[in-house]
Amino acid sequence: MTSEERTHHRQLSDPKAMRAVAHPTRLAILEALSRREPLTATEVSEMIGESPTNCAFHLRTLAKYGFVEEAGGGPGRRRPWQRAHIGFGYDESGMEEPEARIAAGVLTSVLWERWLAKLARVNSLRGSFPEDWRKITGVSEAVFYLTPEEAEAFQEELVAVLFRYRERLEDPGLRPAGSVPIELIQFMFPFDAIQTEEG
Repeated sequence: MTSEERTHHRQLSDPKAMRAVAHPTRLAILEALSRREPLTATEVSEMIGESPTNCAFHLRTLAKYGFVEEAGGGPGRRRPWQRAHIGFGYDESGMEEPEARIAAGVLTSVLWERWLAKLARVNSLRGSFPEDWRKITGVSEAVFYLTPEEAEAFQEELVAVLFRYRERLEDPGLRPAGSVPIELIQFMFPFDAIQTEEG
């Protein structure tokens, strides 16, 4: 795969690929590779707290479905891996095949569980962060009146802002001194929908 292909987000539509990545350990492996790559199964295991054997199995599964690839250049039996793409996305609402919609629903549930657990952990540890990072770590909530078309445009504008820094993911040489990986988890939903559910 070319370096240009690796910098693109992969749009998922294959149910098998969505089911393959809908696994907490595999998502953790992709996250580890986004922080530092290439990595061997042993190096991944040290980062995510799983056994090297388990990580090797999950890396092979991710490779089978095109999420990772061998990086090459490992001395001896060392087998380093890298991401095949900078990330992935999928349009659950645009899937017509029932199997694809089900797989997308499962992946969405796994991702939401992972994100919410991570947010709870961040909240519990936030008090121990250095002062400068504690200032920008937190949550915000706002309500806007938007049409579906405006909401979609709003999301696209946010992605465009984030993509200003995309090259730093692939090229560590572009990262300024003092920069660390920052994760932004964004949820957007129609406010009235939950009010209806809550009565």
